[in-house]
Amino acid sequence: MSASRLRILLADDHPVVLAGIKALLVADPDLEIVGEARNGRAALAMAVERTPDIAVIDLSMPGLNGIELARSIRALCPSCKVVALTVHEDGAYLRQWLEVGGVGYVLKRSASEELMRAIAAVAAGGVYVDPALRARVTGQGSPKPASPAIPPGLPDADLSEREIRVLRLTAAGYSNKTIADRLQIAVKTVETYKTRAMAKLGFHTRVEIVRYALGRNWLAED
Repeated sequence: MSASRLRILLADDHPVVLAGIKALLVADPDLEIVGEARNGRAALAMAVERTPDIAVIDLSMPGLNGIELARSIRALCPSCKVVALTVHEDGAYLRQWLEVGGVGYVLKRSASEELMRAIAAVAAGGVYVDPALRARVTGQGSPKPASPAIPPGLPDADLSEREIRVLRLTAAGYSNKTIADRLQIAVKTVETYKTRAMAKLGFHTRVEIVRYALGRNWLAED
């Protein structure tokens, strides 16, 4: 990434939405808009030509939809991190998004500050899930078993309830400090639980944790 300003590419087929996103981002002196596109093919061409640090794209666009666009950007511009700005709130879309390499997922109905938080989080190497979806990831709302059966295709591991809780919060995008505050434990203890759980599962990145959370149905579709 650039040492100074983050270079951002925007893609949305609605001109009013595109203008609103641009107005929000240009107000931040640490961000630079390097391209605006209204369809998937134009966005891909701009990404290849201008190599942005982050692409903020809609999931429903003509030419290439957001899933196809994200897959192509990740293949042709691997240094570019891709954030979805979308109306789709169900887990199926988020699951597809993560599978093609997306690292941020923000709902259009959320406050504009969420997009800024997402950009900051993915720029720092994290994965960002909109807070409106986090309750499902973190287990708030209707109670779920702490350790349900492992679906086929997912790694199996003997995780403790506390390791599961830390993984769920990590999948939701919370920092170690925030997790420590929520669970009333030390930050180093959070790091220990996370490291231990990831070692059991053979994971190395937060993206793997989020995918695992989706596979365990910690992020329900309803």
